[in-house]
Amino acid sequence: MSKRTFRIWRGNAEGGDFQTYEQESSEGMVVLDVIHGIQAEQANDMAVRWNCKAGKCGSCSVEINGKPKLACMTRMNMYAEDEVITVQPMKAFPVIKDLVTDVSWNYEQNKRIKPLQPGKPEADGDYRMAQEDIDRNQEFRKCIECYLCQDVCHILRDHGKTDVFVGPRFMHRLADLAMHPLDTRDRVPEIVEEFGSGYCNITRCCTDVCPEHINITDNAIIPLKERVVDRYYDPIAMLGRKLFGGGKSSENTD
Repeated sequence: MSKRTFRIWRGNAEGGDFQTYEQESSEGMVVLDVIHGIQAEQANDMAVRWNCKAGKCGSCSVEINGKPKLACMTRMNMYAEDEVITVQPMKAFPVIKDLVTDVSWNYEQNKRIKPLQPGKPEADGDYRMAQEDIDRNQEFRKCIECYLCQDVCHILRDHGKTDVFVGPRFMHRLADLAMHPLDTRDRVPEIVEEFGSGYCNITRCCTDVCPEHINITDNAIIPLKERVVDRYYDPIAMLGRKLFGGGKSSENTD
């Protein structure tokens, strides 16, 4: 057992500040364990969101020493015994209380995305897809909606562009749909005009913090940007579409 020093942000939407706590930590503990110890023994009214404690629910997202992390997956042995560990709520979202933020904005963005629109089935009534097409999208399904990628995105975090950019979490949901072999919607116009793909400048910070190791930047955002460029900025591709047509059907998109 060793005593560790924590600085935890305490407050609400009206304001707050960091408070210092000394708490015992033993081998194998994660940051969430120590926070629970502080909550039980020193600060019974401290608010912290958590659920599974296994890195699969995405509930315990906070910022630890300035980096967005899951508290339940951040081991204490990552930090020196004399290092002060600072824990604060996610900066990109409004504070409710202490370490708990209001992430409801994300659910509203999710509602804006139109669902999968498959075309007509084959003659026998079945849909068929190539395995390679399924494999390409599979990593996007691992998302636990911790919103760490949203938190670290400087477009949302530092510039507050929540009215024009949906953030990396929903960029990769859009990519999942746009790349789906059965989807018939033409999603390119809304990707750039409604969801703000142009605001991302490919810093890869969202990929770096993803606890599920989803390659958001290279496998989702960049391919979407390439589709936008092909549609609006490639003169040869534009001419080809005018002469011969092409792209997914935009019929029945309501």
